[in-house]
Amino acid sequence: MRSFPLPIALTARLSPVVVLAAAGWALSSGPMATSSDAADKPTEKTKPQSASAPSRTQAVKTYTAAPAPCGSIAEKTVNSLVPKAKTAGKEIDSTDSKLRRTCSWNALKGYEYRWLDVSFEVLESDEAAERSYQGRLEDKSGGGAVPGLGNAGYSVVNLTTEDKQQTREGVVVARAANALVIVTYNGSDFESKKAPGADEINKGAIKAAKEAVAALEKNRS
Repeated sequence: MRSFPLPIALTARLSPVVVLAAAGWALSSGPMATSSDAADKPTEKTKPQSASAPSRTQAVKTYTAAPAPCGSIAEKTVNSLVPKAKTAGKEIDSTDSKLRRTCSWNALKGYEYRWLDVSFEVLESDEAAERSYQGRLEDKSGGGAVPGLGNAGYSVVNLTTEDKQQTREGVVVARAANALVIVTYNGSDFESKKAPGADEINKGAIKAAKEAVAALEKNRS
């Protein structure tokens, strides 16, 4: 911040105070002080302040590590959402497995295919998590809020068609303090070429997200 000189009027007001203060020092402590006054005046030592003392207390992070993603969803839920899938799931390699972890389940039952991904991401602060949460929602229009899911939750379902094969995918993004939970759930029917209903996919993704957020909350610092 740029400093500005005091106004002339304020400087004039302070000048007599400075002069009086200087005169008082000369009479009490300076060369004009008597030896008896100096002898009677106790000596006070000032404890030096630590230069390394923090200027403010750092905010405590609610979450410092991501939970094990493959254990965040109940086996019963996996069997329901992804029939024939191995309930243990498969964890995806991460560049930082302490802060970002993802588990994936996928299987084909007859001609019906289902895929479920559950991801956790731990950020430096609640504010950083909120910015990331809002950024993820920018390209996911057409969805809606999910009440009671962490601090904020959002769900969206989209239908895509490729070579006449439909696929319907639901994505749920939730923020809990300084962490994000992202669930992706999709499905196709390779016999009819049709996709499962929007309600089925949306409810499945939300169910998985609720279990994942609950698993995260058990992992508090």
